[in-house]
Amino acid sequence: MKWVNPPVAFMLHAGVPLLLEAGATLPGVHAGNGQKVALEAYPGMLAREVLSQRSYKADDKARQTPERLIARKDLITALEQGNTRLGLRLKLSHAQRDAVADDARGDALDAVLCLMQAAWAQTQHDSGAALYGLPTDLDPLEGWIVSA
Repeated sequence: MKWVNPPVAFMLHAGVPLLLEAGATLPGVHAGNGQKVALEAYPGMLAREVLSQRSYKADDKARQTPERLIARKDLITALEQGNTRLGLRLKLSHAQRDAVADDARGDALDAVLCLMQAAWAQTQHDSGAALYGLPTDLDPLEGWIVSA
């Protein structure tokens, strides 16, 4: 488990106890109160589907280039047009689109990508897939990333 860049292990150890304390259901892993559902999303997976190896974000100011801005705009356009395997279309106001594109660190766009994955999972659940589109034989020790 990684402790840095991104600190997946830290996020797991810090976040899961809070989710359990809140009574969240972790589909296929832990049954909570049924009113709150927590899913694992991976924004980079969906971004790579559209951008391939193009980078869209950078924490370092010197690496926040016009090419990365163009990649963010291309990714947003693809989401708006429904050009991903999720079959969903993102709807943003002009101000929201600008704010997401202008966030050179990519935090806003990563949140949008996770939102799209969670929305896809909800459509799977609504259509009768009890595990939000997750495989029924997932390993509860491993969990599963939504839409993987």
